[in-house]
Amino acid sequence: MPKFHTGPIAAAAALVVGTSAILAAPSAVNAAPSAPAAPRGIEKLHTQVDLPAGAWRDTIQVRLPRAGTYELDADVRGRLSGTPPVNTYITARLWNATTGTEVPESARLIYQIIDGNPGNAYAGGNQTAPISELVQVTGPTTISLQAQRFDARGTAGVAQIYSDARGYTSLRFNRIAP
Repeated sequence: MPKFHTGPIAAAAALVVGTSAILAAPSAVNAAPSAPAAPRGIEKLHTQVDLPAGAWRDTIQVRLPRAGTYELDADVRGRLSGTPPVNTYITARLWNATTGTEVPESARLIYQIIDGNPGNAYAGGNQTAPISELVQVTGPTTISLQAQRFDARGTAGVAQIYSDARGYTSLRFNRIAP
């Protein structure tokens, strides 16, 4: 009659059978439906937007999909030039297009040229400025990035919100709380 060594072999077999049963059993973590990812998104400007003096102009916008608290972050690239004497600047803000109101304290100076020299050498450049704000909304909401040009002295020759491969104007949102 053959002799069986049941100690180690039986223990290994029991371990394999037990492991299979554990792997086959549904876990509580996998059985529960997963929570939806927090809504987030980004829009980028893929053109240049000319800014007439004194008028707010929409550039890009995002749609916040549902009620909650959101982080809003914009990178706004302004391009500005003029002939002295000149004092001209671009400001930007976040605008709640759903309620028709400015996102409080979101206005930023994007770029300014002040040149009081009597010569007529053209002055100009471009710069990117950030806007970061928290907003609470009660339902789906559209947020626009708006900009305007203001000529305090002289007139800007070029005033734009700008985007190209060297730097994009963008508006990002991230829902952080219900």
